[in-house]
Amino acid sequence: MNRDLLLSACGPLREALTRARYDIDSIVDLIGADAHAALSRHEPVPARRASRSGGDLGQLIRLFLLDDDCPADGVAAALHPLDLDTAVAAGLVSRDGDTVRAELDLRPLDLGTGNRWALSDLDGSLRPRATADDHVIGVGEASMTLLRGTPTAPAGTVLDVGTGCGIQALRAADYAGTVTVTDINPRALTLTAATAALNGLDFEILEGSWFEPVAGRRFERIVANPPFVVGEAKVTHSYRDSGLDLDGASELMISNAVDHLVPGGTAAMLASWLHVDGEDWRHRVASWLPAHGVDAWIVQRDVADPALYVGTWLRDGGADPRDPATEARANAWLDHLEEAGVDGIGFGFVYLRRTDAPSDILCEDLRHGFEDPLGDEALAYFERLTWLRDHDVLTARFTVRPDTALERVYLPGEDGWSQVVARVHRGGGPQWQHDVDDLAASLLAGMRADGLPLEELLTLLAFANGEDEDELAAAAVPLVHALVRHGLIEPVR
Repeated sequence: MNRDLLLSACGPLREALTRARYDIDSIVDLIGADAHAALSRHEPVPARRASRSGGDLGQLIRLFLLDDDCPADGVAAALHPLDLDTAVAAGLVSRDGDTVRAELDLRPLDLGTGNRWALSDLDGSLRPRATADDHVIGVGEASMTLLRGTPTAPAGTVLDVGTGCGIQALRAADYAGTVTVTDINPRALTLTAATAALNGLDFEILEGSWFEPVAGRRFERIVANPPFVVGEAKVTHSYRDSGLDLDGASELMISNAVDHLVPGGTAAMLASWLHVDGEDWRHRVASWLPAHGVDAWIVQRDVADPALYVGTWLRDGGADPRDPATEARANAWLDHLEEAGVDGIGFGFVYLRRTDAPSDILCEDLRHGFEDPLGDEALAYFERLTWLRDHDVLTARFTVRPDTALERVYLPGEDGWSQVVARVHRGGGPQWQHDVDDLAASLLAGMRADGLPLEELLTLLAFANGEDEDELAAAAVPLVHALVRHGLIEPVR
């Protein structure tokens, strides 16, 4: 792959892709939704059959999405005005006589603001290929998870740490004034530069490890899908392995990101952490953050068994589970985790905001399913946290969020369905649930925009139920804080 030739080829290549309508909608129109869905499952036959009479678009589908051997004359026509010899010299495709094969993955994306194109290395899902040490992964599940979980409110400056093929930067270009990307892998930076050029964008591209290329600089937003795989302190594949022991990569990112944020700036990152026997994972992650100057919301989306975790990542790297060498690597990896007392590996989102106040750190499980993007919810969470920091909840009025519902859940007991749990459930966002008792349910029922402040509601509730007012307030205040944090109730402003 020749960087200069690849970048110079992006202009005519963009013309070819635009002319052929190489975009998601046109591809689905040509091959059909079922064939497109099959392709996403790495089943190429339906798409191959449907694209045969698709002209230049069909040729590009077979070349870049199906990884087929294609006739040189058909590829030359589809790539026009990009010269085929130039495409070969740039490393976009290779040629053997009259047969042309893709050497890079080039696919259209819709990240929420219309069509984009992304360049990355081929993953071997449709044709066996070795995974090189400097392999640049394309748009995988983790990339899409972070895309859905990143705030998209306008930001003047955005930093993408460990950019890979530039997917997060590509999305950031839609809401940022300037986008800066870093990566230790020169090949990744070449493909990011080509992705930017292909989409008519301009990124500041810096080579180096972690935050070293931006030492002393601060940004309004940081996004990062770093190489967070938990394992030994060595690098097999740079897109996933950090060279730091166990969860050291996540610790480095989480503990250093806030130093590169402007006041009020936010970070959205994926990370993983150990579950160690006898240690609360929340304490482990919270210990990576300073006692002053950061608000942190850390949500754990999954916990993996070590054996499943190791097997998944070995397959991801192309290892054959039948190979004795793969078994040896698996045993060494599992031995290392066992020696560290690891009984699980947690994974999730880390949201940070730089402040000038004592740190507020909340680590919690969010393992149930929900549909709404989490990024905007993170910004709303920080705004709710600011309100709680600046106000005494006892003197405030509250309303119950319109999509919050009170449910009575009947649980099995000795005499049938007799045990009842009252639960408030938020219908939108992360769909938080909180179990409440009858007094708390009555308190929520009294919350109205034109109603009483919390302390007066508590006075009435204590009198009506024969409760001690101070004890009732001591229980109600933390509950109100939790319900505000999770957006089930809202202060009347």
